[in-house]
Amino acid sequence: MTQMHKRFTADQVRFLLQAYCKETLDRTSVEEMLGIGKTRFFALLKEYRQDPAGLSLTYERTTPRRLPCSIEEAITKELVQEKGLINDPSLPITTYNYSAVKDRLSKRETEVSLSTIIDRAKRMGCYQPHPKKKAHDREVVTTAVGALIQHDASHHRWSPFAEDNWVLITSLDDFSRKLLYADFVQKETTWAHIKAAETVTRKYGLPLRYYVDSLRVFRFVQSRDSNWRKHNLQTDESDPQWRQVMRLLGIDVTFALSPQAKGKVERPYRWLQDRIVRTCAIEKLTTIEEGRAVLREEVDRYNNRQVHSTTGQIPSIRFEEAKKQSNTLFRPFALPKPYTSTKDIFCLRENRTTDGYGKISLFHHKIPVPDVPLREEVEVHMVPDPARGAMHIRIWWETKMKRAVDYPLTDFPRVHF
Repeated sequence: MTQMHKRFTADQVRFLLQAYCKETLDRTSVEEMLGIGKTRFFALLKEYRQDPAGLSLTYERTTPRRLPCSIEEAITKELVQEKGLINDPSLPITTYNYSAVKDRLSKRETEVSLSTIIDRAKRMGCYQPHPKKKAHDREVVTTAVGALIQHDASHHRWSPFAEDNWVLITSLDDFSRKLLYADFVQKETTWAHIKAAETVTRKYGLPLRYYVDSLRVFRFVQSRDSNWRKHNLQTDESDPQWRQVMRLLGIDVTFALSPQAKGKVERPYRWLQDRIVRTCAIEKLTTIEEGRAVLREEVDRYNNRQVHSTTGQIPSIRFEEAKKQSNTLFRPFALPKPYTSTKDIFCLRENRTTDGYGKISLFHHKIPVPDVPLREEVEVHMVPDPARGAMHIRIWWETKMKRAVDYPLTDFPRVHF
C-alpha cells in the first residue's frame, strides 16, 4: 500500500478526524479508510487536537537517501578484500564475514548497518547463500567451572604475509566457555603445552579434569609411538612429559577419540581463526608478536563482549558468577611435597643413574651429583628458557634436591621442548 500522504490530502484527513471527535465515526472506521494502525491513528489525532489547521501529512526524512560516496567506496574496498581472502587457497577461511567488515568500518568511524553491507555484497557478487543450519542442540554438560578444561592446538597460516605457520594453543573452561589461555607459538612442543598448563593452574587453580586429543604430547599409543610391539609398553603404560605434570598435580585427563568430540573448543577456534586471519591479512602483519596483539584483542572480545550461543551469557560474566556462588571445582594451587619451586613441577623429567665417579651423563655432559651414593638412580628436572637461551637443571634424590646447574640451551638439541 502506498504512503498515506500520497493517497489523501490534509483536508480529507482533518475531515475524518473531526468526524471522530464529534463521534460520528468510530476509530476502527477511520483506521480502515486511511489504511493505518492504532499507533499511527493516535499520533495523527494528537497532532490534530493540538493544531487542527496546521495538520500536515508531509514529513522530512531523518536519514539521507543515499550514502556518501566515501562510505560507498569504503564498503566496496572492504568487500573486495574479503573476496580476495576467500579466493586465496592458502588461507583457512572460505566464507564471508560481514560482521567483521562492519567492525573494521566502525574502527575508522564509519557506521554502516549490517543490512546495507549485505545489500552491497549481493550487488557486487560477494555473497554466498547461507546453508540450512541444523537445530542448535548443543548444551553444557558440566555443572561448575573447573570441572573440565578443553585444551587444544590449531596449526594454520594465520597471516598470508608471514613466512611460517603459527600454532594457536588454547584452554577453554567447559561450563563458562571462557578462554582461560590463548597464545601463538612458532612450533607445537611438549614444553609449550606445559607452559600453557602452568599459566592456567597458577592463575585460576587446579581443575578437576583436562580434555585433550590423543596427540603424542598427551598420550602414548603403542601402535603409533613404537615400532616393535614386543619391546615396548602398551597404550597408556607410559606417561609423556605433559601427562606427568597432570599426574603430579592430581588433575585427571580424558582423551577425545575423534575431532568431532572436541567441537566445543573447535567452535571458538573457528571464530578466532576467521577474525584473526582477516585482520592479519588486511593489516599485512608479518611477525608472531603482531599476531599476538590481534589475538589478545579478539580473545578480549570473545570473553568479555560476545554472548555465547549455547550459554546465552558472556563467558567472563558466567565464569565470575559461578565463582561468586562457589560453583567451582578449581582447587587452590599448591606445590606437592617435597617440592618447593614450580620449576620442579613444570619441567621435563629424565631418570639417570650415577656412575662409579658419582656423576650422571646427560646429553654428553658429565654432571657431578654430590652426596648421592654410587649406582643410585636420580631424577633430573630440566627447565628450558628459550628467551635467555639457557637450560636449568635440578637433580633430585630421595625427596631432596642435590644439585642445580645451568647450561646453554644449544647443548641439548635432542630435547623436544
